[in-house]
Amino acid sequence: MTTSAPPRRAAPAAAHPAHPASPAPGGAAPVRVLVVDDEPAITTLVSTALRYEGFDVRAAAGGAEAVAEAGRFDPGLVLLDLMLPDLDGWEVFRRIARPRGVPAIFLTARDAPADAVRGLTLGADDYITKPFSLEELVARVRAVLRRAGGGDAPRAPLRVGELEIDDDARTVRVGGCEVRLTPTEFTLLRHLAENAGRVLSKAQILDHVWAYDFRGQANIVEIYVSYLRRKLAGLPAPPLETVRGFGYVLRRPPR
Repeated sequence: MTTSAPPRRAAPAAAHPAHPASPAPGGAAPVRVLVVDDEPAITTLVSTALRYEGFDVRAAAGGAEAVAEAGRFDPGLVLLDLMLPDLDGWEVFRRIARPRGVPAIFLTARDAPADAVRGLTLGADDYITKPFSLEELVARVRAVLRRAGGGDAPRAPLRVGELEIDDDARTVRVGGCEVRLTPTEFTLLRHLAENAGRVLSKAQILDHVWAYDFRGQANIVEIYVSYLRRKLAGLPAPPLETVRGFGYVLRRPPR
């Protein structure tokens, strides 16, 4: 099923019957997801699909409503349309997702590369164009949450030269200075650090970091590598190099 239903019409039947959000594995509370879209058909389908998968979902039809709902609901992830009737999606993201460090996925009919790059530059974790399948949407939500939450088993801090990555604290330090990263940037840097000295292809990076067949922007890896380089610039971090025709490598400093 896709989200191709025209806007402003009654929502078609959902792919699955709705039921209350079930607890997450281990008895934890379900992840709260805020769906922001002014098309009732979209919010109904997406909310129903996510509730069926065990998420606690609330919806908002406009930017101001989303800001107010976020304050009450405290979402763990935001699905956000760019074209809203009052505040646009960019402004809503700045108000409710970026200040809280909440993972965000843009849902939009805009498919221009410039829009995707702008969304990712602002700090969004994914960008999905309409129409999309509900199965793909759920897969992307789970992938973003995995990147944001990390694994259950504690891991010792990973060090490569002056770079230190602490999974438990979800922090990155270079030469003692903390570097603020989005969940996707964190996962990408950790994967490169785990394989320091080894050249990783784009396909290998996509498979590990995005955890699905990414059909959005073909240059998503290049975009995120450029973000990491920008945030690490001027710090004594190990060099992140492009190996033309092969991929990327985080070089180990000489002993």
